[in-house]
Amino acid sequence: MKPARPRASPAPAKPSREADVYLRRLGEKVRTLRNQRGMSRKVLAKQAKVSERYIAQMEAGLGNCSIVLLRRIARAIGLPVTQLVHDGAEPSLDLVLLTQYLERLPAPALSQAREMLLRKFSEPSEHTRRGRIALIGLRGGGKSTLGGLLAERLGVPFIELDREIERRSGAPLSEIFDMFGQETFRRAEREALDDVLRRHPHFVIATSGSIVTEPGTLEILLSSCFTVWVRAEPHDHMKRVMAQGDMRPMANSGRAMDDLISILKSREPLYARAEATLTTTGKSPEQNLNELLQTIALPERAAGAAP
Repeated sequence: MKPARPRASPAPAKPSREADVYLRRLGEKVRTLRNQRGMSRKVLAKQAKVSERYIAQMEAGLGNCSIVLLRRIARAIGLPVTQLVHDGAEPSLDLVLLTQYLERLPAPALSQAREMLLRKFSEPSEHTRRGRIALIGLRGGGKSTLGGLLAERLGVPFIELDREIERRSGAPLSEIFDMFGQETFRRAEREALDDVLRRHPHFVIATSGSIVTEPGTLEILLSSCFTVWVRAEPHDHMKRVMAQGDMRPMANSGRAMDDLISILKSREPLYARAEATLTTTGKSPEQNLNELLQTIALPERAAGAAP
């Protein structure tokens, strides 16, 4: 009986066509940046502590390297690794110079600069923005309940952005995540928000808890709407989510509260960009509604006060 042949090792997976295209663009960018700085391959290889042959392969679109090597190459060229690996159209020189200037400003001056830019270039007027109330915050804070009550009181549509995404895509959110991933969902969220802004001059909108983690979408929300952070104590977030019939938090009950607190803590600086904050813990829906009505009316009253 002949001995069994050893099974061949599986061939390494070939990069996808999309990955090939990206690696070619990355290689072209490295070559362009190197040339702009008057660096030879030999010099770049020496300063990045990699072989010259590796730099040649990378510039030919064949160098699928680790993040550590990319960081060394970016540092040798003299730019952040995020700028080196950026996937998309190259920013204009004006944008690069403006970004560099803004990075030199202290935090208070940055906030003032943003306000000045919004006043000068923001398309929606202050009056228009105040007719668009956007509720942000972690799930279970009370956005849907409060949003529905507020919209009814103001006589404007109430929109749940997650339901808009499902309506436009024809699929539930869970299916979008499972089949297409985070990137597709974020793109669908941005498109749904743009569509709402086009179709409705006035509305109350409840957003997903994670919308603040996408900077581009958050900027549109902040510049186009009057934003309110609807917050609650962690135990209230958990209790309300479970009351909605979602028992997933209990699947890992030992860490569920710790995870929720960790998520809330990491997002607090993002939620805090809202123009107003409303804490719903310990108050009835009607009390929260009255407080919110006072909050959104306060600037208008102040503007109408006697000098």
